[in-house]
Amino acid sequence: MPSIAMASTKPPLSPSLPSLSIRASSSPLLSKVETHGSNFHFPSLVLVSATASVAMATAALPPEAAASSFPLILGALQEPSNALSLPTWAVHVSSVVEWIAAMALVWEYGEKSGHTAWKGLSWGMVPLLGGALCACTWHFFYNAESLEVKFLLVAIQGALTTIGNITMLIAAFRIFKASQESSSTS
Repeated sequence: MPSIAMASTKPPLSPSLPSLSIRASSSPLLSKVETHGSNFHFPSLVLVSATASVAMATAALPPEAAASSFPLILGALQEPSNALSLPTWAVHVSSVVEWIAAMALVWEYGEKSGHTAWKGLSWGMVPLLGGALCACTWHFFYNAESLEVKFLLVAIQGALTTIGNITMLIAAFRIFKASQESSSTS
């Protein structure tokens, strides 16, 4: 019996969506969104979302289940009981990378929009990045007491977090004041 091939009448799905660009308005806190061509790559967004979902799902597992998920890697390692799991490290490292990316995006917005107060927000984020790096360093050495006592790493991390929260508050206030000034002059 001959086989019958049916042609699909649906057009193939496009792998890209319309891209979004932000154009600054007269107020630095408000912007208009416009759509242009198809430069936004949907597959890369799906890949990033899927990777983040897997990392978060694995991080939610109990340590025994997470270790059994990676038997070849973790079977050769003999780490202390207080060592961070691979999924937890993935969350720590990705958080630091995301923070650096956010700093860069805030800086770029400040440059492109002409509102320099936004650059101050990027500078205000620096102490918090330092605190995150202190935490990662302490975890890298299995939360060693020598780092906590001798080098005061945990105290430095706490101080940088406090300083970072204050600098972010000041930067946010400067952005608010700049938006008030620009709206009163226009």
